Amino acid sequence: MKEQGWRIRRADPGDLAGLLPMVEGLARHHGDVPRMTPETLAGDLFGPVPWFHVLVVEEAGALLAYAALLPLARLQHGERGLDLHHLYVTEAARGRGMGRALLAASEEMGRAMGCSYVIIGTAAENVVAHEFYQSRGYAPIPNPARRFLKNV
Repeated sequence: MKEQGWRIRRADPGDLAGLLPMVEGLARHHGDVPRMTPETLAGDLFGPVPWFHVLVVEEAGALLAYAALLPLARLQHGERGLDLHHLYVTEAARGRGMGRALLAASEEMGRAMGCSYVIIGTAAENVVAHEFYQSRGYAPIPNPARRFLKNV
């Protein structure tokens, strides 16, 4: 997809140097300490078992935004989905439609992969993101289930 001089494409190994600071920036924005390394990012995106699907926005050879997606499923319903784990646009590039275009490209990727849904999580206090996603047709999900975590 190409718009206004920028284009959306799948990430490739040459994008790692541009992706790393954006992933770190998003982590810091949420108060997280980024622990990812160039090696773990490369493995997660391009290793023997790629874990993430990543779309990037490129303009004049520079990366300005990205979306990172993870596969999901509802096995009992025979449904595939994607979790839009990260959606990030650099501060200098905001307001140019890249977030909307990345969201649409993520949905298209899901359809191409046989997915019937995309799920997005946001911080409870991020009202701007809530309004953005709802304006694009996403609905809040009531979640009465509890989730549990154990480090392995």
